[in-house]
Amino acid sequence: MDQKPSAASYDVIVLGAGVVGVNTAYWAMRAGKSVCVIERQPEAGLETSFANGGQISVSHAEPWANPGAPGKILKWVFDGNAPLLFRPRMDWRQWWWIAQFVVDCLPQRASRHTVEIVQLARQSRALLQEIRARENIHYSERMQGILHFYRDPREFEAAVPVAELMRKYGCNRRVVDRDEVLKIEPALAPRIGEIVGATYTAEDESGDAHVYTRELAKVCARGGVDFLYGTSVVALHADKRERRIGGVEIAGPSGYRTLAARNVIVSLGSYSAPFLAPYGVHLNIYPAKGYSVTIPIGAGHMPPQTSLTDDQYKLVYSNLGDRLRVAGTAELSGYSRALNYGRCDAILRNARSLFPDAGDFGKATFWTGLRPATPSNVPYVCGTAYANLWLNTGHGTLGWTMGAGSGKRIVDLMIGSSAAREKRRAAQYRKEFGSVLPMPE
Repeated sequence: MDQKPSAASYDVIVLGAGVVGVNTAYWAMRAGKSVCVIERQPEAGLETSFANGGQISVSHAEPWANPGAPGKILKWVFDGNAPLLFRPRMDWRQWWWIAQFVVDCLPQRASRHTVEIVQLARQSRALLQEIRARENIHYSERMQGILHFYRDPREFEAAVPVAELMRKYGCNRRVVDRDEVLKIEPALAPRIGEIVGATYTAEDESGDAHVYTRELAKVCARGGVDFLYGTSVVALHADKRERRIGGVEIAGPSGYRTLAARNVIVSLGSYSAPFLAPYGVHLNIYPAKGYSVTIPIGAGHMPPQTSLTDDQYKLVYSNLGDRLRVAGTAELSGYSRALNYGRCDAILRNARSLFPDAGDFGKATFWTGLRPATPSNVPYVCGTAYANLWLNTGHGTLGWTMGAGSGKRIVDLMIGSSAAREKRRAAQYRKEFGSVLPMPE
């Protein structure tokens, strides 16, 4: 519903009410700012945050762009069920993304990006726990870690140094053998002969990102944040000479209007890049369409209890209480969200093969969403050439993992930058006028 804003202008306008945008609004509210969130859907968390894999996975910090990726992608080119499917289009953004991806596969770049993601993801996991405790939010959360298991000896061997790098920077991703795999997740017993090894990160978590986002939005609304649902962002009023955003033009059920704000933060996921391009802000973000299958559990079924990652099929499993969520695969095929039922069925077959008694497979539901992927998997959490336009977008598969941390980081950057600008302005006024201080903007 398009709600009438309670203020003519705001300290912060957040564009987008996914898990990243709502976390951003939360930290801006906690900082004492007046906040408005604009979202085209009827409530928070209905797009990429709606039915993702459910993992809070610091242990998945290794980017897609790594030294082993090019060989795998060449092998997958002609496989319609490959974990990463590239469908070439007459779209320069797609080819720009691919070109940068290849560069980011260089070993030094991949290692640097892994460290950057680990650091943000660790901070974010701690902040998520802080939010959960402070606001008493529940979202089928489980604190039983993530077990990443391997069937291919070469893939397992390649994972060992990556796990070591992550441990160096604070992610306790341990290498475990088959015996410990069974202790962590007994439901893997029928397939244990196929598993050559695994890594386990006990501190990682899982839970329903949509429920979290919806509940945190309620917390924000109670704290005074205005949410304009069913409302599209039409344009930014950009002063290119002054390098400032003067306002945000929106369209909702009550028509067009312009909202003013001291700062604007863009968290529009895959749509951030095309939205900002007319203003000279060019982001290398491309949608990576992912799929998920949600399987009702019900009485008598025996699903896995620990959140899992199946390395061979690049699928993740999260027990959400009454549902088993299985998610994975990625298509670089543009902005279409049309379901490819062949890929849905492949996920379902793999899940049934691994855990035949996990749930009622006949009542499974399918979903697809557009992950806002950067070639490096490192999101944009930064300012722009406009003094009051900020980015918190491009989290790829890790929006649920990094959202709480990137939300706080961008708000801290925004506040720090604003404070620095005010100090510079005050110093200039003192220099010119003595003790006279400027009025706030």
